[in-house]
This record gives sequence, structure tokens and C-alpha cells, in this order.
Amino acid sequence: MTTTLRPTEPLQQNADGTRSRRYQVCVNSRPVGGIHLATHPVFGPSVARLLDLHIDEPDRRRGRGTVAALAVEEVARGWGCQRIEATVPAAAEAAVRLVTALGYVERNRGMEKQLGAGAPELPAGTRGRPMTQAEYAPWFEHGKAAYAQSWIDRGVPADEAWAKSEEDHARLLPQGLDTPGMLLSVLEHEGTPVGTLWVAITEDRAYVYDVEADERFRGRGHGRSLMLLAEAQARSAGRGVLGLNVFAGNTPAERLYESLGYRPVLRGVYKELL
Repeated sequence: MTTTLRPTEPLQQNADGTRSRRYQVCVNSRPVGGIHLATHPVFGPSVARLLDLHIDEPDRRRGRGTVAALAVEEVARGWGCQRIEATVPAAAEAAVRLVTALGYVERNRGMEKQLGAGAPELPAGTRGRPMTQAEYAPWFEHGKAAYAQSWIDRGVPADEAWAKSEEDHARLLPQGLDTPGMLLSVLEHEGTPVGTLWVAITEDRAYVYDVEADERFRGRGHGRSLMLLAEAQARSAGRGVLGLNVFAGNTPAERLYESLGYRPVLRGVYKELL
């Protein structure tokens, strides 16, 4: 049997500067699934995004997904792409096995926690307060650099990493400290600033965009206190779910989040197209 991709639409030139196309996965010309491939809106036309790959239930577990994924890599190479990226639900075990077998590398992981009814208390002598305008500027510049470096450390070229950092920060904080729905806080212990926290309040949940304990005071539990502060802020806003992203290889952070009850929901993976 022959597995092929059949375009279901012309090549799309999208408003965000990307291009994309949908395909049917066919076996001997019989449709058995679908694929949606696009280029990356920030990393540019040299990076492909596999937005969807599904095989219909009757044709699963026959290697159709593997052949289709390899075929779409060839399409991406034909577009001039040098890397392909995808997001896989953590609970989709078959999809995780597939991308692992095909040589995709995990870059980051989305995690979530279902919050209890009450807000947690911070340790004695520890409190959170709003970030001041004087603190915001250096925090913002440091955050952009650290975020870009996190991508660079995981295989993204420096120019692409910096472009993503600039775009993400400009999009999420267009009004700085006054951006609606964004809580920027400083954690103090015994009156000394020991860390910073950035929490977004969305319609149905809260999300931790950045959490950092001051390196001078690490190893003293302030990272846990920052996460408890995030939970308290989420509950105060009436949100029952708190999400975050952790980059692969950040084992201390991953262990902290797991100990606090966070569970993986998404895995961000990538593969270099040689």
C-alpha cells in the first residue's frame, strides 16, 4: 500500500506573513487522515510548524502516521525549511512515541495545576507586592535577555531567539506595568526583595509567564514562595487553573512544579531538517 499526501487547498499566504497548506493523508488514494503545515510567524520561513497530523481511527496503528510525518518533512524541505516544530498533547501517548521515534527533541513543556478553593499562605516574613516603575525597566530588559537565551540554549539561532523575545514581550506587555490582566510582583522576605513574578489573568485561567528568585538568595525556598504567591493571585482573581511553561533541561524548576502538583499538558518538540 502507498501512503501519500494530497493537497486540499492552494498554498495559503496568510496575513501574519506565514504560508500554510492542508493535505489529506491517503492510502492508495483513499483518505485516511489529514495534515496542516505552516511556516513560523516569528522564526520565519525557514522554520515549519506541524499544526495538525491525525489519522482516522480505523487506520491507526498501521504506520500511517509515521509515513505521513516523514512525507510532510519532505514538503517542509521543499519550502526551504531547515527546522520543523510541533506541539503534542502530553496525554497523547501514541503521538509522543511517534515524534520521539522520528527524532524530535523536546524543547519545552506546558504544565497546569488545578487550584484548591483557598489561597495558600506565604511563609512567615515573606510577602508579595506590586513591582514599581523603577524596578520594571531593569526587570524587562533582563527578562528579554534571559528568555532569548533560553531559546538559544535549545538550538534556536540567536537572531530568531531575540526576535521571538522582542515580539513576545511587546505583544504581552504593550502598556508595561499598566497592561490589563498582567500582574508584575516582587517577593520580599524580611523586607529584602528576593524574587520577581509575572502572572497573566485570562478569561478562564491564570498563567505564570516568568518566575525568578534572585540568584543571591537561591536555595532558601523563595522559588516555592513565588509559586505560592502566583496561586494566591490566581485564586484572588477567581481562576481555578494555573499554567506555566518550563524549558527542557531545567530540572530544578521541573521538580519544584511537580512537587507543587503541576502536571504536563503539552510538549513542544522540534527537529532539524538535514
